[in-house]
Amino acid sequence: MASDAKNRPVYVISVAAELVDMHPQTLRLYERKGLIRPGRSSGKTRLYSERDIEHLREIRRLTQELGVNLAGVEEVMRLQHELDALQDQFEDEIQRIEGELHERIRAERALPGDGGIPTDPLDRPVYVISIAAQLVDMHPQTLRLYERKGLIRPGRSSGKTRLYSERDIEHLREIRRLTQELGVNLAGVEEIMRLRHNLDGARARMEGAIDRIQQDLTQHMTKWRELPATEDPERSAPRLSLPPGLAALTELGDDDDAADLDDLDDLDHGEEDAAADA
Repeated sequence: MASDAKNRPVYVISVAAELVDMHPQTLRLYERKGLIRPGRSSGKTRLYSERDIEHLREIRRLTQELGVNLAGVEEVMRLQHELDALQDQFEDEIQRIEGELHERIRAERALPGDGGIPTDPLDRPVYVISIAAQLVDMHPQTLRLYERKGLIRPGRSSGKTRLYSERDIEHLREIRRLTQELGVNLAGVEEIMRLRHNLDGARARMEGAIDRIQQDLTQHMTKWRELPATEDPERSAPRLSLPPGLAALTELGDDDDAADLDDLDDLDHGEEDAAADA
């Protein structure tokens, strides 16, 4: 997979430092701070992956272009590592489900369908701005400022009143921690909250996709089992389209079925020839 290639440790520290225009000692400092996590060779030599290089370039952008302090960079990179891990987990889970679907198609010719995505209660907008401000010990004007900066994204009622969800409250408390406890500047907070939104969105999409695929499997395995038995299932059983990305899995099964039918046809011809000779 593409993620495997990006995570493969290939660059020694001198090459990695040259690629990101940093001193090797700076890379060692960032490793001690937990900002990057290079691999090791069998001889304990540091080896950096393409993903490590991306992270180092992002650290340089945060510190040199945005003036984010080290505490803010640590928060950004922690979230980035979480996002990377979630992406890898998602790809692994999809691969597992594809393998499971492949096996079921070969065994029972499962027919997939549509499923729904559950709504997370944390995202339900319920608090007006005065209540939200009281919950996080901030002034309502501060919440409006953070909204203009894109740090939070409250919903709106039919009358255009701002409504904040439990997730918005969590984000506001996190912003207060970053600014008051860690001294992160606003540019750093913007980067951190952007990653938080991406992480929340990626997690929701992953859970929704996995739930939808699992519902597809369950529904259509049930449909297949309920089909009436016939002498020629190929003619009587309806064929439906697989979801995008999984349709190719059926091609292998179709080729195998076609090969089996060719073998049977050859066998029939062989028996007819033998009867004619007799």
